[in-house]
Amino acid sequence: MTDDIIAALKTVYDPEIPADIYELGLIYRVDIDDDRNVNIDMTLTAPGCPVAGEMPGWVENAVATVQGVQGVKVNMVFDPPWDQSRMSDEARVALDMW
Repeated sequence: MTDDIIAALKTVYDPEIPADIYELGLIYRVDIDDDRNVNIDMTLTAPGCPVAGEMPGWVENAVATVQGVQGVKVNMVFDPPWDQSRMSDEARVALDMW
């Protein structure tokens, strides 16, 4: 189920950045409890991101489509602050940030 959740997270993109939120390192924690409820801690590249109010809903909707998931709760966190060191190599290639 974890792989399917990660695949779902990779369908969500920050509209200002051509890389998905998982590869950008915006997902800090994914916890699946015994009842298959998923709790996600995520952040944004900047607290003033124009889609800050919408992106948690996008994440919730994407993960809710995964077979077996009973519920999804997305928590927006800003500690620790996001920085470029959290990006995967895939995101670095997409953004030409080597």
